Amino acid sequence: MADMVARLKDAVINYEMETIADLAKQALKEGVDPLVAIDKGLAEGIKNVGEKFGKGEIFLPELVMGAEAMKAALAVLEPAVPKGQHRASAGKVVIGTVQDDIHEIGKNLVATMLSSNGFEVVDLGVNVPAADFLKKADETKPNMVAMSALMTTTMPRMAEVITPLKKKNKAVKVLVGGAPVTDTYAKEIGADGYSGDASGAVDVAKKLVR
Repeated sequence: MADMVARLKDAVINYEMETIADLAKQALKEGVDPLVAIDKGLAEGIKNVGEKFGKGEIFLPELVMGAEAMKAALAVLEPAVPKGQHRASAGKVVIGTVQDDIHEIGKNLVATMLSSNGFEVVDLGVNVPAADFLKKADETKPNMVAMSALMTTTMPRMAEVITPLKKKNKAVKVLVGGAPVTDTYAKEIGADGYSGDASGAVDVAKKLVR
C-alpha cells in the first residue's frame, strides 16, 4: 500500500500525465485509502514540484505538467472517497480570472496548488464579472477570494470586486496575482496579499487564513 502511495507521488514529480490515472485506479483496486493516496501521494508530489519551481530548478511548463498529472489522478481518487469523509480543510477559496481576461494557466496552477495543500477551491473560471465573484462569496462564505489578471487593462477589475466585498465582509481575505500585478498595486486596491507565482500563492494563502 505504502508502495502505491509512493508511486503516485513519484508519478506527479515525474509528470506522468498519460499513465497516472491508471496508477490511481490500480491503487484503489489494491485497497489504498483514496484520502491517503491524495494527501500522502499526490499532494506531497505537487508540493515537491512547487518547491523545485520556487527554487528555479524547473520552469512553468514542468509545473503545468505536474499539476495536470495531479488533476488526472484526482479525477479517479476523489469520487472514491467514502461519503462523510473529507480531507482536513485549510480553508475555502473562491478563485477566478477577472472580467475581460481569458488567461487561465496561472489561475489553474494556483487552484491546483491550493487544492493539493488542503484548501477547498471553488474555481469560477476566466472572464469572471465582479458580480459573480460577489455572488459566489455570498453563497459559499469563503475564507479567501483569489483573483488573477494578466493584462494591465484588466487589473482595475480587481478593485471592482474588493471594494464591495470588503464592505460586506471585512473578514474575507483577498489574494491577487498575475504578470502585471505588483505588491504595491495589491496594497493600493485593498488586497490582503499578492504572489507572483503559484507556489508563492500557497504560502501567502496559508498565512492569510491562519
